[in-house]
Amino acid sequence: MRKTIVDKTIIMDAQAIRRALIRVAHELAEKNRGVANLVLVGIRTRGVPIAYSLAEEIKKIEGIEVPVGILDITLYRDDLSTLDYQPIVHETQIPFDINGKIVVLVDDVLFTGRTARAALDAIIDIGRPAAIQLAVLIDRGHRELPIRADYVGKNVPTSRKEIVSVQINSIDGAEQVMIKEIID
Repeated sequence: MRKTIVDKTIIMDAQAIRRALIRVAHELAEKNRGVANLVLVGIRTRGVPIAYSLAEEIKKIEGIEVPVGILDITLYRDDLSTLDYQPIVHETQIPFDINGKIVVLVDDVLFTGRTARAALDAIIDIGRPAAIQLAVLIDRGHRELPIRADYVGKNVPTSRKEIVSVQINSIDGAEQVMIKEIID
């Protein structure tokens, strides 16, 4: 049986995303008593431009450039053996030492927690940070693992028949968060 996905509603426009990221940048600086020991690591794909946006906002607030890295978690996924296609592995680019640093993993949507778990495994293979924190634009609930975000742009209660679609200008040509519905 073929499922149909239909657009339901836009829950965040570009301005709302920007405001959420400004707030999260302030929270990052406040909770960590500054950003001198902080690095941001965006989880491919949409976590990367979100991490760069957070770094820009932090620079405006603190006057410090926070290093940004890119993390590919493809080989750390727990569903690799169930995928019907050959996954494309991209390069992880973390051109700085994470040992002793506060690493903030950045992603677009927190759902089951499996992506965050894979990112934790990947980052631990790279080094030994002082702490690892998680920042997400959207937390939609439905955890399957005991993982929670330290910083959330917006909490969005959803049903399992809904999809949260984050669109970022540099990737999608639009800047918004939309709820889509799966119709059987």
